[in-house]
Amino acid sequence: MSAVTGHLAGPRHRLATIEAVRRLGDWVAGLSWSDVPARVRERLELVLLDSLGVTVVGARQPEQRALVAAWHPAPGPAPLFGAGHRTTVEAAAWLNATALVRLELDEGHKYAKGHPAAHGLPAVLALAAELGRPGTETMAALLAGYEVAARFGRATGLRPGAHPHGGWGVAGAAAGCARLLGLPGDGVAAAIDAGAGLPVAGHFSSALDGNPVRDAWVAAANLSGLAAARMAGAGLARNTGTPAGSLGELLGSFEPGELTAELGERWDVTLGYFKRHASCSFTHPAADAALLIRPELSRPEEVEEVLVETHSLAAGLDRTSWDHRLGALFSTPFVVAAALLHGEVGPDVSADDRRDDPRLRALAGRVVVRRAADLDARLPAERAARVTVRAGGVTRVVEVPNPVGDSAHHPMAEDDVLALLGRLLDAGTVHRVHEVAAALASSADVAVPLRRLAGT
Repeated sequence: MSAVTGHLAGPRHRLATIEAVRRLGDWVAGLSWSDVPARVRERLELVLLDSLGVTVVGARQPEQRALVAAWHPAPGPAPLFGAGHRTTVEAAAWLNATALVRLELDEGHKYAKGHPAAHGLPAVLALAAELGRPGTETMAALLAGYEVAARFGRATGLRPGAHPHGGWGVAGAAAGCARLLGLPGDGVAAAIDAGAGLPVAGHFSSALDGNPVRDAWVAAANLSGLAAARMAGAGLARNTGTPAGSLGELLGSFEPGELTAELGERWDVTLGYFKRHASCSFTHPAADAALLIRPELSRPEEVEEVLVETHSLAAGLDRTSWDHRLGALFSTPFVVAAALLHGEVGPDVSADDRRDDPRLRALAGRVVVRRAADLDARLPAERAARVTVRAGGVTRVVEVPNPVGDSAHHPMAEDDVLALLGRLLDAGTVHRVHEVAAALASSADVAVPLRRLAGT
């Protein structure tokens, strides 16, 4: 049967999956940080900088503070970034992951159709702090986790309605943690296979409804990846083609060839995007277009109508009401209205005391979202949006091919990421995050610099 049907867990498909995972395991086990091209190392360091900074921003939110307080994290070796605690590896993996994705500011990847870094970075850093691993080994593990997760994202075609958080990314977390544990190729492959057997089957409606269980899916992926690596280290995991059934037959479709395509030549970490808006990435092109139109408006409140044309992946984010921050972050009408009214879509605009601004709700009610066939045809290389604003008898139209921050459209360099973090954190904290991210690769023991972020 074709890959579209999602019924591919037959013997030949499983054998192809076993072989692809085996090759991937060998590649991860043999990955040397010194052999990684300079441009790839620099990009991963930038992903680390962005991710650490965004985690600290998320840790300072009242929702995250409440979660940490309810968790009562026990003392341990792993830092909770920005939370003033050091705790167990498992608690740090979970709580840092939820902080990282709390505000929809985490780095993502359009070809993987999700967030490779967030699915494994918290677990790898927590485990590295416990083990006292050197920077070169930790960076190799972070890179392995990212590349494996992105390849699993490319290989997986989720069923309509399925959310990518907590699904294919578990395999990346497993790969990164297994690399840190020093497992050989077959052990890494077994960890990857086990991780692929531990996905969350989350529905996209949870995000649209504003249910923070969506954040927990990424936390579960980090924790499950860590568990899968430990299972492999104990000799209790096996490479049996699990992804073909779990990600393929049950959750959608799975193409094992994507796991090894251009392996060692194409580095997916260089193809990701950074986010300047605190909202779902599908809303970003529309927000960017609205910001380009905003200077031409005398008063945003006088806008009569906004039409957002977008691709099918984003067309469902059309709700004009919300009762929680997360629901607002997944509403294109909210995001576009916020961009027009405030000139930005930062964490503050979705906070409890601002997201119910009557002006914002009224403007959001005049935003219409529609799927456009011509924009759909440009997927996956472009995630375009066309925004038409009618105000004062004048119609303005702006189209953008990708959001600002995409590696193929206004990519962000280090200065851009630092400027973004500077709008979200005080200067001292940004400086400390920058120092830690820059020093990690050369550290003899990454626990030392990472613990500097526990009290930020």
